[in-house]
This record gives sequence, structure tokens and C-alpha cells, in this order.
Amino acid sequence: MKISACSKTYGRRTVLRCPELAIEPGRIYAVIGPNGSGKSTYAKLVAGVLQKDGGGTVSTGEERVRYMPQKSFPFRMSVEKNILLAGGDAARAADLMEKLHLSGVSRQRAGSLSGGETAKMSLARVLMQPCGLLILDEPTSAMDMESAIAAEELIRDYCAGTGCAVLFVTHDLSQARRMATDALFFYKGELLESGPAEKVLRDPERPETRRFLEFYGGLGSEGRR
Repeated sequence: MKISACSKTYGRRTVLRCPELAIEPGRIYAVIGPNGSGKSTYAKLVAGVLQKDGGGTVSTGEERVRYMPQKSFPFRMSVEKNILLAGGDAARAADLMEKLHLSGVSRQRAGSLSGGETAKMSLARVLMQPCGLLILDEPTSAMDMESAIAAEELIRDYCAGTGCAVLFVTHDLSQARRMATDALFFYKGELLESGPAEKVLRDPERPETRRFLEFYGGLGSEGRR
């Protein structure tokens, strides 16, 4: 699958410029970088919720795209009905709710959930049916560690079971190491480095990547030059 080149400018300020990107099915791409580097903007452009410069959205070919934004949104109905909005059957919804520890609140109105519960509900919703490209923007940031680990397992299983590609925006470098087969490093609106996660996260080529990893405690002495 190829994601077309894109850019986004607000006034005279360019916040993102990214070349065409080839991604492979069945792989998880961690999208990392400092705050304001363009990670979420890129996710929104690829998902089609934000227009690129010149109008229109970013092409992903004929692949079906599913997207979970950074801020989860509960509709005014029960948790179970929120999840079923994505389609699929009740058995699939029940299985996801059990694995995400939402079974006990399935009949509860979604607006009464905590932030972590809302995030789990939104994740269940995007995992209801198969797709070609799954885009997740900080999906576990509001969850406790136990829930985050359960969510990570579900995402890996979904990727393996459907063969989809996953763009996974995360600020957590430990999570990137656990989850990713590949990594994309954004810096000041540019995609500066990409490749296998083991290489990018442990022995990066770009000095900007290295400084970022060292600052956030993600690069040990074996990766420093």
C-alpha cells in the first residue's frame, strides 16, 4: 500500500510535509516524535478527517481505513450500542468488551464513563470489523497499565488476523518497542527517519532521532555514538 505525499499549511506556517510512504500489510508502524512534530496531523490527513493542501484527502488506494482519534467521543447511548455503531455482530462486541474489561458497563450510558473507559470503548469500536489500514492516535494514553497491555494485545491480534497495516501514534517509547515492527520519526513537520523499529529505536541514523531518544530515556549507551 502507498500513502500519497501530503503537506499541511496554516497561513504561512507549514506544520507537515511528508513524502509518499509505502507500508506493508500485517505490520505495525509506530509514529513517534516530539510534541508538535506533526504526528497527529499526519494521522488525520491519512484518515481523511483533515484536508491536505490543495484540497482533498490523502490517497491510500482502495484500502478501507479505520481511525481512532486522540480524543475519544462517546455517543448518547449505551456502551454496547456505541461499539455496534461500527457494524459487526453482538458476539464480536461482547468479546471485545470482555477483553477490555468493559462487560460490567456494557448497558451503561457511554457519557458516564471515565476517560480510560471511553478510550477502551472507542478502541473496541474500530476493531469491530476488518480494514486495510488502521490508524490509532495515542489509543492507550488515558488507560491504566493493565488496560493498555490488554489493548496492545488486541491490536496485535487484529493486525495479525486481518492482515491490515497499523499506523500507531505514541509518545511512549517502551510501547513503541513492544508493539512496532517499524518506526516513523517526525521532527518539525518532516518525516526524518523510517525503517525497522529495532534499527530506528536503538541505532538511529539521524542526530535528531538520537537526541529525541536520549532525552526521553529511550536510547541506552549501546545506541549512542
